[in-house]
Amino acid sequence: MAEKHVYRFGAGIDGVNATEPAGETVDQAKWIVGGKGANLAEMAKIGLPVPPGFSITCQTCVAYANAGNTWADGVLDEIDAARENLEERMGKKLGDPKDPLLVSVRSGAPFSMPGMMDTVLNLGLNDVSVNGLIEQTGNERFAWDSYRRFVQMFSNVVMGVDGDFFEDAINEKKAEKGVKLDTELTAEDLKELTQTFKQIFAVNVDSQAHPEVTVDGCAAFPQDPKLQLRLAIEAVFGSWMNERAIIYRKQNKISDDLGTAVNVQVMVFGNKGETSATGVAFTRNPADGTKEFYGDFLVNAQGEDVVAGIRNTEPIADLKTVPGLEEAGKQLDEIFVKLEEHYHDMMDIEFTIEQGKLWMLQTRVGKRTAMAALAIAMQFEAEGAISREEAVMRVAPDQLDQLLHPQFDPKADFKVLTKGMNASPGAAVGKVVFSAEEAVHCANKDQPCILVRWETTPDDLKGMVAAEGILTSHGGKTSHAAVIARGMGAPCVCGAEALKIDAKAKEVTVSGTDVVLHEGDIISINGTTGDVILGAVPLVRPELTGDLETILEWADEIRRDASRGRIFGVRANADNPEDAQLSRDFGAEGIGLDRTEHMFLGDRKEIIQSFILADRTGAKQQALGQLLKVQTDDFLGMFKAMDGKTVIVRLLDPPLHEFLDNPRDYAVELAHAEDRGESDIQLKARRDLLARLDSFQEANPMLGLRGCRLGIVYPELTEMQVRAIASATAHLKKRGFDPKPEIMVPLIGTVEELKVVREQIEGVIAGVSEQTGVELHIPVGCMIEIPRAAVTADEIGKYADFFSFGTNDLTQMGFGYSRDDVESAFIPLYLNKKILKANPFETLDPGIAKLVKLGVEGGHQANEKIVCGVCGETGGDPDSIQMYYDLGLDYVSCSPYRVPIARLAAAQAKIKSNGGAQKLA
Repeated sequence: MAEKHVYRFGAGIDGVNATEPAGETVDQAKWIVGGKGANLAEMAKIGLPVPPGFSITCQTCVAYANAGNTWADGVLDEIDAARENLEERMGKKLGDPKDPLLVSVRSGAPFSMPGMMDTVLNLGLNDVSVNGLIEQTGNERFAWDSYRRFVQMFSNVVMGVDGDFFEDAINEKKAEKGVKLDTELTAEDLKELTQTFKQIFAVNVDSQAHPEVTVDGCAAFPQDPKLQLRLAIEAVFGSWMNERAIIYRKQNKISDDLGTAVNVQVMVFGNKGETSATGVAFTRNPADGTKEFYGDFLVNAQGEDVVAGIRNTEPIADLKTVPGLEEAGKQLDEIFVKLEEHYHDMMDIEFTIEQGKLWMLQTRVGKRTAMAALAIAMQFEAEGAISREEAVMRVAPDQLDQLLHPQFDPKADFKVLTKGMNASPGAAVGKVVFSAEEAVHCANKDQPCILVRWETTPDDLKGMVAAEGILTSHGGKTSHAAVIARGMGAPCVCGAEALKIDAKAKEVTVSGTDVVLHEGDIISINGTTGDVILGAVPLVRPELTGDLETILEWADEIRRDASRGRIFGVRANADNPEDAQLSRDFGAEGIGLDRTEHMFLGDRKEIIQSFILADRTGAKQQALGQLLKVQTDDFLGMFKAMDGKTVIVRLLDPPLHEFLDNPRDYAVELAHAEDRGESDIQLKARRDLLARLDSFQEANPMLGLRGCRLGIVYPELTEMQVRAIASATAHLKKRGFDPKPEIMVPLIGTVEELKVVREQIEGVIAGVSEQTGVELHIPVGCMIEIPRAAVTADEIGKYADFFSFGTNDLTQMGFGYSRDDVESAFIPLYLNKKILKANPFETLDPGIAKLVKLGVEGGHQANEKIVCGVCGETGGDPDSIQMYYDLGLDYVSCSPYRVPIARLAAAQAKIKSNGGAQKLA
């Protein structure tokens, strides 16, 4: 059977539903006809008023792009057949001089990408059919308004003409007529604007590059509706690879290989007068989860006007009070309820009311903030619509980062400069910037900034990603700025009308005040309240309470329930008592990595330096004694903070030269000493010290004297650390505490290394136990961070109580990359060229995952009770956590602030790998 490229949806004038299913469920269909096409078909199937149309598949887009923007054989014929069928269903034709059919051409990828790709409205109008539209509607102004919009949008979206040319022409016409609003322009004004727009087209389109729109050697706005349709479809396909769409997909981890569908749909008009309207709404509040109908609408407007912020919108709650729109408003409320009952989720809706009749243009699962995601998931669970497992699956782990981001300190004293709409919660402090480029520049210099715009557009996406927060003077809660900020979890205040922004002069005046903000001035915004403050407000991190605490408790129940599969733990990487306590507060079940080298920094660095550089046994022993004392104190604090929970202590890992001064710097100091004329004895001591410093330098320290090798060459270091661990444990046990340390040997490459070090460790533990009279059972394991260790884990596992995979080093050695050198040097290029699908230092690479798999299987072959975890940076990455569960690990360990994210991601990994969430009837 030949591949199908086009699917129809909706009923024609005969009322017969011609919807063709692209899959058994919406989720299956979205991979073929995109989310928009799948949901349009689904709404038509359940009897909602959907303007009919057809969807061209995502696969067609991919094939078209892969063939160098060339159509495969037969596809255009299939599209023509679908167009003819749509004309038959509607009883009218594109371009008809008496009664023209008009259509919209919209994108629709498998995942929602609001505003990232292109749309063309009112397609089918030309110099002849516009008269037919006038004849059918009796509304000359509406017809010419529709035609000028089409010329403007087609020229910009399809032919790439700068949109400012058209906006400037509109502003000139309004100035000429002495009016402020587009709606105040007459039919004759709009007719003249249409001619001006066509002239702009002719001047700015390269006739040689676009022979399809060239007449007598000059570019001319195309009059053939079939050509208009083909070019519009090609433009929407092409927009899949525009810069903002690529940035958005990268930000949201959406594959570039999916492509977008194109939806060709009969136009309905919200700009036919005071009984027509258009709007965007949500079935619940996407900012905080309140169970209320939420959104905006505009009377006598088309859909793009709402999200573009060109006019100030009205709240959806007022729709039923507008004369002529009351019945449509009541019907919309009923549809809100019907959609939630059907999808069991909060839905995002686009609608148009044409002369009192309601039409549904789109629905999709609505994007929401983390706060709203938690509240809505719990509401649906409480209502009996979804199970607890599904509620846990409804919250994206990375979203939790929003809730762990700073908020204004409640104790802070500040004066509100002005207020806007609380479009996306959270607080941000930063420098005022007026362009996406400047926001990116600030981010590259680690300078927090707030992107301040009249209203954002899709082209601002890279700046929105780079900025700490977003502030606009226009637009409603469903404007571009609000929707994208909520999706990213960025604080946003929009519609702050007191701000008069002059982006060219790079300044903002604030009405009712004498304040003038310039680029670089510091402001603070609160997306939860809509407040804008001059200067920096102190920020604080919130605690795990309320809905967040509840959903994490549900996630923990799932992770720990052995009846649902393997118990999957979450631990933290922490190196001091403060971080240990923070980890515990965030729900960590133990410490998966205590990096003892971090305990040697600060004023203790001199002690370790004294040990390394000592040329006499007595001096070394004195330094070791000092280290023993401070290390014992460290472990007392750590074990006490994590009382009753596992603390894995990694023995000293880095090469010793990292604790020493740079020989080059010391050589300069020696030269200055010689110039000062120091004595021969002093100079000799300096030269001897420089020689010792030089002796510790390595050509490739990552592969040199570090980890377990260091402990074998300097056994006294290992003995000191183990004695400190054992002594602290014995001391706390005597005081009634329940310390649970485990000792981890780093950089094991051979089983013989572990045998030697383990024997040494157990000897020290036995000695401390005998001295203190406290029975000590301290497990000993090792890191698997060298490829050889992974492939010989069946040998190493015989001498290890646990394995902890150090994926940072495993990735470096597996790839042959030095992370410090490559992350900025070529990994971004590799990602752009698709040589790498993801940064392997952020998300576990599939090739490195195979090494982990070998390690886990080998370890269990040698020791069926061995515990396997991961302590590398990817232990806090949700995508990696899924892989780690599937690889058979028992726990992940991550930084303290990632612990809540890991708790949720671990539960979701378990649910996905055990058949998915339980569905309720």
